[in-house]
Formats: sequence, structure tokens, C-alpha cells
Amino acid sequence: MDNILELKNLTKTYPGVVALDDVSLDIRRGEIHALCGENGAGKSTLIKLVSGAITPDTGTISINGQAYGQMTPALSKKLGIEVIYQEFNLIPNLSVAENIFIGDYPGNKVTVDFARMEEKAKEVFRLMKVDLNPRSMVKDLTVAYMQLVEIAKALSKNVKILIMDEPTAPLTTNEVEILMDLVQHLKEQGVTIVYVSHRLNEIYDICDRLTVFRDGQMIETRETNDIRRKELVSLMVGREVSETYPERKASRGEIVLEVRGLSGAGARNISFQLHKGEILGLAGLVGAGRTETARMIFGADIADAGEIFLNGKKTEFRNPSDAVALGIGLVPEDRKEQGVILSKSIRENITLPIIKSIARGTVINRRKEDRILNVHKESLRIKTPSFRQKVGNLSGGNQQKVVLSKWLASGSRILIFDEPTRGIDVGAKQEIYTLMNELTEKGISIIMISSEMEEIMGMSDRILVLCEGRATGILERHEFSQEHIMGLASGGL
Repeated sequence: MDNILELKNLTKTYPGVVALDDVSLDIRRGEIHALCGENGAGKSTLIKLVSGAITPDTGTISINGQAYGQMTPALSKKLGIEVIYQEFNLIPNLSVAENIFIGDYPGNKVTVDFARMEEKAKEVFRLMKVDLNPRSMVKDLTVAYMQLVEIAKALSKNVKILIMDEPTAPLTTNEVEILMDLVQHLKEQGVTIVYVSHRLNEIYDICDRLTVFRDGQMIETRETNDIRRKELVSLMVGREVSETYPERKASRGEIVLEVRGLSGAGARNISFQLHKGEILGLAGLVGAGRTETARMIFGADIADAGEIFLNGKKTEFRNPSDAVALGIGLVPEDRKEQGVILSKSIRENITLPIIKSIARGTVINRRKEDRILNVHKESLRIKTPSFRQKVGNLSGGNQQKVVLSKWLASGSRILIFDEPTRGIDVGAKQEIYTLMNELTEKGISIIMISSEMEEIMGMSDRILVLCEGRATGILERHEFSQEHIMGLASGGL
């Protein structure tokens, strides 16, 4: 086979940690090759080595048969390697075309040829079969189109190897399908793609081969069609893990939250009831109003109209503090920006909302604080050597548990989960699902927003479907089907 990329005996260590341990791997020219594994398995380290962001301790990286002891970002790009990371590297206040060609604008040393730049951007979009105005401001784009701009940046540089790190994490089902078609199209154009995703459906849909990593080691490379999902998951986590959703045992109790005619921030006339011990799913396409509805309930956005009743009593949330005081917590979609303070410790993140209750004046009662922290570390199974550990150093699953601990410590009885497993690996997903089940068994009620169809159907007791800001239907569990939900999400059956 013709290999475009060959890694030989790559090792990368940090103080006390072997991030990548003697890894050898071949990537064939023109294939879509998946890198599979839990967070911390070594995938990101490998990507950084190939892109030149970090230097290996030992080993070589060969491109088209030429071996290098290390890469640099400039050399990597010169050889046609481009990386699309989870976090976009775009400048919001510049146009699409300006972002695509930043650092390489057509023109002379004094002026930029904007007409030529926009025409070149159009050429890239024609190659991608995408209809996007090069003059549009990036800040005005949806997340899906921002992802397409990132791909256009790579293609404008005559990419040979495109590394995609969780490219569909911020996308909805329809947008994922668009991206999958584009990836296949790039393959047909001769681009080699290294694909990282926690979504196994995508791997089985588009990848020719896959390589499993665990604890910094390369476990196995297989043809995708030759490995069953259950075996793949077991190889990734090193143990038997069920991909099925835990059985819902909580019984639906009395109504704890009622929303009547809620409007504002893109949502219109939303009404529903949430019961004690229930998981109510919110489904819909991008722009349906799911997150906007959740933010109004949490007091992060002010409603223009409508009423909210908590335990039968009409309530008005002017800000999130009002909601938190009344027992509502929000686990946001973007946990790194809105859910936790990455530079602060686990201790500081969890106790932030209750700091007044565990302090006398300016002195924190450490014994009381430690008691609260230990309770949540045990009940939520947070994996950390110390509460002093910075949250930014935790895996995605453990960061999510810290956000959850923060609200449970503050006494929340209603939790809003916005995309609860986005960017979380298979093993950690199962832990989050189990925790959600355990919470409802204790009488806590959950509103869950999810763009993953299997997840929304697997975890919800009922599903409220939204389309363009309006509720188009509410389904009981026996009515769940992908066709039914997508029909309602597209405007009603």
C-alpha cells in the first residue's frame, strides 16, 4: 500500500506522564483513517506531533517516504498537513474570505486585492460544493458554517493530509450529514483525512480504517468493516462497556416546573410541564430555540412574555442568581467558557455558588467545605488526585462532573443539561447517563437538550420538539422514533 504518513516509534513524555508510548502507525494515501480512544488516550498528542506543535522525545515522522526527527508548524504546512481543531481559529470581526486567506492575502505589499481574494474563496467553496458568501462576517455565521470556513482555510493551502479533531462536536444531525458528504467529497479529490471523533456512527459511516489508542499506546489498527462496535468500545476503554442506555427506573411525580407561553430570544409561545424525577428532552434543529428556552428558564435571558411556575407558584427570574436560589442549575453546552473556570481549582469551582454559606465574613470554613467536596467526589466519581487540581487539566467527562457538583452543592432540584455529552468519550458518556438516572431516582428533575438522536430517545421520558422557535409536539416514550422527531423538528407531520 502507498503510505503518505508513517510514524515510527514515537514517544512523548511529560513530568510523571507518558502521553505517547512508542507508537508506530501508517496512514494510506487517499484514505479516511479514524483515531479512536478515550480522552487522554494519546490522540491529541499524536496530532500535535504531526502538526509540529510539540516535539517527540524519540521516533520519526515520514511524509511521502521522507523521514523527519521532528516537525515544525511551518514545515508541516509546507508538506500539506492542516489541522482543524475543536476550538475554531477564526477572527469574528473579519469576513469569510479574510479568514480563509489570513496571512496570505493576494495583492502587493501595500494593498490587498479584495476582489481576487473573494474570487479565490468562491473557487474553494465551489470545490467544496458549498454556497457561502465570502463577504459574510464570521461573527454572523452559524457554528456549522464556521466549521466549513475552517475546512476552506485548509483547502486554500493545497492540503494533502487533513486532520479533523471532533469536527462534528458542535453540529446538529442535519449539519453532520452535510459535513459527512463534504468529507467524502474531499476524499474523492485525493485528500487524505485523519478523523478523530467520539461518535462511533460517523466512524462506521465514512472511515476506511481505524486505530485504537489507550493510555498513550497504540492498541490495534483494523479495517473499519472488520470490527464490531462492541469490540471497538472494549478496546478503547480496556473493559466491557455497554453502549445501551441505562434503564429508566424513576417514576414520574408531581409537576415541579410549568412554562406557559414563554417568548423571547428566538423562542415563541413555548409551553410545557416538567415532573419530579423526569427527564424531559428538548429536540430540534439549529435555530429551533432549545438553548434560548433553557436560558430564559435559568434567568440568563429575559423573556418578553410568558409565565414560569415553580412548584405551583408563579416565579420570575431576573437573573441566574434568582434561578439558583430557587433550586435550578444549568449545565451549559460550552462548559469550558460558561460552565467552569478552567484556571481555577476543583475546590474553587464547586464551592463558588455557595461561598457565602460556608464562610464567616472573609474566612472559609475548610472543614465544612471539605465535607461538601468529598460527598460530591464520591457520589459523582470525580477522578482527581486533589481538589487543588485545576479544572482545565481534567478530562471532558470530569469537567462535566465538576459543573454538576457545583449545582448539586447549591441544592438544585431542577437541572438543565445542554448537550451533556458533547466532546466526551464513550466510557465517560455511560457515567454521565448513569449519574443522570441516579439523580432522577433521588427526585431531581432534568431538562436535557441534545442533538444526538439516539441520546435524546435513549435518555428521555418525554420529548418536546421545537421548530423555528415554536413547540411542534410533545412525545411520550412509546411514540419515539427518529422519523417522528425529525418530522416535527422540520415543521410538523
